[in-house]
Amino acid sequence: MTAPVCTSASEAAPAKAPALATARTQTFPYPSFSSYVKARQPVLLRTARSLTANPSDAEDLLQTALTKTYVAWERIEDHRALDGYVRRALLNTRTSQWRKRKVDEFACDELPEPEPAPGGDDPAERQALHDAMWRAIMKLPARQRAMVVLRYYEDLSEAQTADVLGVSVGTVKSAVSRALGKLREDPELGIAR
Repeated sequence: MTAPVCTSASEAAPAKAPALATARTQTFPYPSFSSYVKARQPVLLRTARSLTANPSDAEDLLQTALTKTYVAWERIEDHRALDGYVRRALLNTRTSQWRKRKVDEFACDELPEPEPAPGGDDPAERQALHDAMWRAIMKLPARQRAMVVLRYYEDLSEAQTADVLGVSVGTVKSAVSRALGKLREDPELGIAR
């Protein structure tokens, strides 16, 4: 078994230096394209962002449109109309992406109904009970209504309720007891029992 041989970066550098030097001296065939992209990229990126919801997708969309523009650079006769050409490439690319997307919705004869929650916890029934409870509470006298709301909706203790209303704890107990009795007798709430 042979052991791996490690070389330092200084030993490996001379071998890569000629390739790196040629890469730095290489010029692009279309310097006018580079200057166009540098000058117009922010404006074109705003256009791409108006076509997609995700900023990363907008950047990808712009890169694709600029690639198509670069490939057709020699064929574009009027360089004053480049913005229009790139915008059209953006729109065409986005339309192609939209057409290729996976569609998860299918037409069917019957609408699928969601499975009922375990325990019969129907949101519509819960809302109907909530509304009936508030109608029954609104039928109570103002003082009893205030005590029921403070005790059971605001979750205050009997002493805290008495302190808020400026009455004794015994008054709160007796008034809440009478109010609960009236709520038990309410015909609208009889359905929930």
